[in-house]
Amino acid sequence: MQYGICNLSIVPLRFEPQDTSEMVSQILYGEHFKVLEQRKKWSKIRLAFDNYEGWVDNKQFLEITTEKYNEFDKQPFSIVGDLIEFVSCKNNQLMPIPLGSSLGALDFFNHHYEGTRIIKTQEKKNIINTAFLFLNAPYLWGGKTNFGIDCSGFTQMVYKLNGYKLLRDASQQATQGESLSFIEESEPGDLAFFDNDEGAITHVGIMMKDNYIIHAHGKVRIDRIDHSGIYNVDKRVHTHKLRVIKRII
Repeated sequence: MQYGICNLSIVPLRFEPQDTSEMVSQILYGEHFKVLEQRKKWSKIRLAFDNYEGWVDNKQFLEITTEKYNEFDKQPFSIVGDLIEFVSCKNNQLMPIPLGSSLGALDFFNHHYEGTRIIKTQEKKNIINTAFLFLNAPYLWGGKTNFGIDCSGFTQMVYKLNGYKLLRDASQQATQGESLSFIEESEPGDLAFFDNDEGAITHVGIMMKDNYIIHAHGKVRIDRIDHSGIYNVDKRVHTHKLRVIKRII
């Protein structure tokens, strides 16, 4: 088994081994992974953080040993806490890294970082404050940053910034936590899941107080929510059908 780590700011994770393939997620600076299959130009990987799989360009990561992979797995929680920060590389070159990047491999990369760090698990009440950091970020399928993010990438990153692990896709996240019977039982920070006409979970958002929800739909936005689902005041229509509300924390 081979292993790797992302030494660039943001790297696309693709459905198939080609540049024109769908981006299913992103690998942020400092995230490590297993290499499941390696070809001449592409590698299929499984991320350590959420076990998500996809293809990455071989030019966009560094190979590491089994010992280093295990070492990074045991590193204390330490991630970038500001919208955008910089690490200094060799020859004093600067490289931008986004909110939520992992900082456990700085010594391995021989990079220097002086910015804000999040180093401990936060209380549930901080979830909404963190979600506001992404407000108005444009929707991007597979995205995980303020410069483009999808619905489950949004919830995953908000939870990650507070020290909690969510799986990557909305349907996967819906398998986590405890189901609530009524919307009135929900608390700010709980997750609401929505399905399509075939019953498949296709959307997720974060509950707020007073029947509001923050979610990524066109952009990260705040809408009303009721027993039927998300109500878009601008369009005066329900845009998503509520399936279940889950308590993760």
